[in-house]
Amino acid sequence: MPDLSALAATVGALLKARGQTIAVAESAAGGLMSAALVAVPGASAYYLGGSVLYTQACRRGILRLSDEAYAGMRASTEPYALLHARTFRDNLGAIWGLGETGASGPTGNRYGDDAGHACIAVVGPVERSLTVETRVADREANMWMFARAGLELLEACLKAQ
Repeated sequence: MPDLSALAATVGALLKARGQTIAVAESAAGGLMSAALVAVPGASAYYLGGSVLYTQACRRGILRLSDEAYAGMRASTEPYALLHARTFRDNLGAIWGLGETGASGPTGNRYGDDAGHACIAVVGPVERSLTVETRVADREANMWMFARAGLELLEACLKAQ
């Protein structure tokens, strides 16, 4: 099992030192980003909450977005990850939002993306998004790679602030 502890500790220390908070909306990473952040002692100072938005019913219930909010938008894209990061951040009143959506595998998703495809977004004082293509069909390996990429993107945004 890959270790995200050092990366999460760095991110947590940056958030804590600035008195900033984070909300995490993930999908294909399965909660690994949240788990890494919460595993850091003192996480309650910066971690407001997270959710694995795995189904449409969950997205509707947790994000409270209407179907119209997704008009013209396809899942597993950077705009979709940005929407989730922004909405969950706003719903929880956090400074930062981290969103992820993708296809962990072993097959692709119904939108035509191959296994190992994820889009990750950070919103806050700095806003960035990226697409990850691992080209790996291993579900668990992809979940860990998506989580690492999400925490690395968050760290880069925190340092760019």
